[in-house]
Parts: sequence; structure tokens; C-alpha cells
Amino acid sequence: MNVFLWVLQVLLALMFGAAGVLKTTQPKEKLAKNMGWVEDFSPNMVKFIGAMELLAALGLILPAVTGIAPVLTPLAATGLAVIMVGAIITHVRRHEPPVALVNVVLLALSALVAWGRFGPYHF
Repeated sequence: MNVFLWVLQVLLALMFGAAGVLKTTQPKEKLAKNMGWVEDFSPNMVKFIGAMELLAALGLILPAVTGIAPVLTPLAATGLAVIMVGAIITHVRRHEPPVALVNVVLLALSALVAWGRFGPYHF
């Protein structure tokens, strides 16, 4: 199970890291072409969401690898789960069920990492 959690952590970190970099470095107008939901938010909020995703991606890996404050790893996973709840709400309101379903899967995977690292498979 520990190896499985590590695989999930790396996959989530790659996905959210890439999404975070994209949201923090690209203008809102460019993001709106592929991510319609950004139209509902200010440019600063989009950048904030991206920054939180990027920090959480780092938090999934670095504390566990370095052994410095490893409790940050399950906290990062919990933070991603909270972000996914907001994403699900946004996409349901925008009538985008396929995207909301992807967010449900990411929520479940983030919650699984949080559960495993807070509980029986902590560092």
C-alpha cells in the first residue's frame, strides 16, 4: 500500500504541478480558450488557485522525501481535496458534468492519499 500511495502522490504532483504552472504563468484570456471556467473568476483568483495547486504538488513529495515536516504531505493532499470540492461545484454550476467527474476522481485520489498518510501508512 505504501508503494501505491507513493505512485498516487507522484501522479497527483505531476498533474497539479503542471496545472498550477499553467494557471500562474498564462494570462486569463489564453487560459479561457481551453478552460472556460476561468471566465467566472478574476485573474488574481485564477493565479491564486494555480499557486495553491503548485504548492500542494510540491507538498505531496518534498516533505516526505526530505523527512522535513512530513505531516505536510497529508495536509497537501487534504488541500487538494478541498480545491477539488470547489472545482466540482464550479463545473456542476456551469453544466459541465464530464469535467466535474474528472474532479470527483481527483478528489477521491487526493482523499485516499490524505487518509493513508494521516493514518496507517504515515511516515
